[in-house]
Amino acid sequence: MTNSLTPRDKGNLPVLSAPPLVRLDAYVAEDGSTVVNGHLLEMGGRRPPNEAILDAVAMFARTVGSPVAATVIDRMAQQVARLRVYPDGSSRTIAEEDDLPPGIERTTAEEAAFPPLARVQRIVQHAQREELHAAFVLASALREHLTLRRGAEDELSLEARAIEAYLAYQRDDYMVSTVLALTVARIRCRTDLNRAAPEVARATAAWERLLDEGQVATRGQELLRMWERLSEEGLLLEPSHQAMARAVRARLDQSGRSLPPAATPALPAGQDREPLAPEDKPLKPTRRGLRRFTRRPGRPTESAPNPS
Repeated sequence: MTNSLTPRDKGNLPVLSAPPLVRLDAYVAEDGSTVVNGHLLEMGGRRPPNEAILDAVAMFARTVGSPVAATVIDRMAQQVARLRVYPDGSSRTIAEEDDLPPGIERTTAEEAAFPPLARVQRIVQHAQREELHAAFVLASALREHLTLRRGAEDELSLEARAIEAYLAYQRDDYMVSTVLALTVARIRCRTDLNRAAPEVARATAAWERLLDEGQVATRGQELLRMWERLSEEGLLLEPSHQAMARAVRARLDQSGRSLPPAATPALPAGQDREPLAPEDKPLKPTRRGLRRFTRRPGRPTESAPNPS
């Protein structure tokens, strides 16, 4: 293993003059895959994610010569942890109420130092090399952190979720792809109906690959409501979209799961019947002193894992 966590491109290193609002971010997927600041760590299964994250963030703290803040979304523990990590490798966790509150200034400063576009480019590079697992984990990390900072309806959050849905489709994970794409379509139907049809089409393309009849019925009924609303608003213009709408109803009719038109009212803007992003499992509130992210001063750090 290398002793340096410096990325191949140095655009994601915090600059010495970075405002104190800027922090690093980390993400642990449900399978243990770990991302720090938009780089997937190659740990070889030797070390737990929390130790790898602390080592990586401490490396950044030593680079800038001052304490570094970090927000860790840990899907293995279903928790978000907020850290302060020091150049000597020590760290502590703080409660959510002790952290800087979200806001435009904080979000702008963070994303100026660590731009989402650079992360998207890295995701694309992994996908082009057919490293679909890495690309998907990086897309999930980006979507999670953008949603945490900006909210699910934000444009960047939506784009990250759409990328994640596409990569899930490429991995033949059609259930995940359908759920993610449906959320993008649901939000578009709520906030910008004129841009909703392509998103509903992408969700339909993933749904058509589903085999589980229960999921076919549940997701298909929501898709049908979306297509019908677009039709009622005169926005079902593309012949391919019209064909998709007919295909959804035909499949539901064939399975006996289609709802009659009277039972599928169009949803007015701003009046969703269900959470915008039900797949975003709620995270436990941050607590002080989370043991797995706490190190005492003077404790030596391990060699940092390779980023990619």
